[in-house]
Amino acid sequence: MTRILLIRHGHTALLGRVLYGRLPGVYLSEQGIDEIERLARALPTRYRVTEIISSPMERARETAQSIASALEQEVVFDDGLQEIDFGEWMGSPFENLMTDEKWKQYNRYRSLTGAPEGEFMLEVQVRAWKAVQRAILRHKDETEPTIAIVSHGDVIRGLLMLFLGMPLDHIHRIEVSTGSVSEVVLRNSFPQVIAMNQTF
Repeated sequence: MTRILLIRHGHTALLGRVLYGRLPGVYLSEQGIDEIERLARALPTRYRVTEIISSPMERARETAQSIASALEQEVVFDDGLQEIDFGEWMGSPFENLMTDEKWKQYNRYRSLTGAPEGEFMLEVQVRAWKAVQRAILRHKDETEPTIAIVSHGDVIRGLLMLFLGMPLDHIHRIEVSTGSVSEVVLRNSFPQVIAMNQTF
């Protein structure tokens, strides 16, 4: 059995205002730092974390490093957990995107629509699952490892939908808040979602 903890990075000042995606230099806000400090204190009381893996984006790095400091561990970075490549939309204010018909279609039909010059959600789901598989293989000889994975909202939603067998067009039915933890247990590759969107 392997336990996976899917952790979304903390709040940022641009959240809800700009589709920042892979823009460099986006760090945690004061609210985000507070969220992650609470999470870092709570995790050791609930789980015995074997490894911490993170997206390379700054906000994810900050989140992972805070957790790692509390657990006295190192962080492993994996590009498979990277934020979605939003292509031409990256850096656009949401107020501009709301009038874009392609953006509306993207959010209605996420399974078959990709960002212009960016990724399809199916591609994101596959690369994120491969990152999870790499982590599982590193600990295949251990008894009940717990792997903490720090990533981004839609990347985590994609993994949860994969584990739940849900179509990607229903992506907005799952809430993944900043600083939240969703817990999945895998037994012989059979997933059970134990909890979603826990905050502390």
